[in-house]
Amino acid sequence: MTELPDDLRYTKEHEWARADGGRVIVGITDYAQEQLGDVVYVGLPEVGSQVEAGQPLGEVESTKSVSDIYAPVSGTVVERNPEVESNPELLNEEPYGRGWLVAIDARGGLDDLLDAAGYRAVIEEAG
Repeated sequence: MTELPDDLRYTKEHEWARADGGRVIVGITDYAQEQLGDVVYVGLPEVGSQVEAGQPLGEVESTKSVSDIYAPVSGTVVERNPEVESNPELLNEEPYGRGWLVAIDARGGLDDLLDAAGYRAVIEEAG
């Protein structure tokens, strides 16, 4: 069963977002990493990059495919996870923990995202 923490917000593109003070921590969902298979590369934006909600901010490459990572909120990238760049398999092992991707100094937008129940409905529709 796909893990969906209740304290996170989700996108239909399978990213999660967690408020952390004035910033938003972003990662990909457990469902996304299951669909991708073994992750072998993660490309993240530079600190200081501007990102727009719904637009690609990076990419994940797996043994099966390459997929864009979409920004769940708009703002400025203030931190990237160096651990996931050197150990991309963390996305498979700990998608909600050490496998986070970037922190964004966000201009709001979390309320526009899905809660766990709404995201579960998206997954179930996808089959």
